[in-house]
Amino acid sequence: MSIESPETSLREVARLREIVARLRAPEGCPWDREQTHASLRSGAIEEVYEMVEAIDAGDEPHFKEELGDLLLQVLMHAQIAAEEGRFDLDEIAAGVARKLVRRHPHVFGQNKLGESEAVLRQWDEIKRAEREVNGAPANASALDGVSAALPALMRAEKVQKRAARVGFDWEQLHAVVEKIREEVAEVEEEIESGNRAKLEDELGDLLFTVVNLTRKAKFEAEILLNQATSKFVRRFHGLEAEVARLGKHLPELPPAELDALWEKVKQGG
Repeated sequence: MSIESPETSLREVARLREIVARLRAPEGCPWDREQTHASLRSGAIEEVYEMVEAIDAGDEPHFKEELGDLLLQVLMHAQIAAEEGRFDLDEIAAGVARKLVRRHPHVFGQNKLGESEAVLRQWDEIKRAEREVNGAPANASALDGVSAALPALMRAEKVQKRAARVGFDWEQLHAVVEKIREEVAEVEEEIESGNRAKLEDELGDLLFTVVNLTRKAKFEAEILLNQATSKFVRRFHGLEAEVARLGKHLPELPPAELDALWEKVKQGG
């Protein structure tokens, strides 16, 4: 791999912009011409998840390809906005550049910081000042700006991190574990009561508290759950193979035999 000069990189980006503009032109691709910000929404989400999958797999060629697909999404949105006379890619890039410089005075100014936690606190202070300049009330919530469109686990973790930065947090891990025990007891109580609405509420509280535990332990709930799901899938495939080796089908096996086979598969990893 060779490191390209900035001039070469700019030429390649300019070429890609020209290709996207050509696709969107009247004589271009009918499908690309029909796209809108809304129609591209699900595709952008899908591309992000495919990029994450490539990162987790350590698949560098796939990762590079998915980064390209994400870049294409940005260019498509920028082209649509430019066609409508609203903004273009240069304005997007300029805005990001200004924001990065403004939010990193410890790099581009004299306010030197030595640790990431101090950087995060400064980041929040700068963002709060920006919101006030843009008309947000001075007493805006520390939780403002967390997107409701985030996946549920990520949103819960982000909300909890915001609260923790202003001092609303558990002091010790064992205190969160104790809270989980409390939430499990409340779930059991509502199972016994048969109250579906309350059970739904208590299950939500339990999930939220488990996310708090993973965050406090400095893990990411989204990653841990994906790992656990992948492990279950791997073991279930092993279970299916064991059942097939016995010449049987899963629905035919009694629970006790299934449990024994499952424990056997688990011992193998």
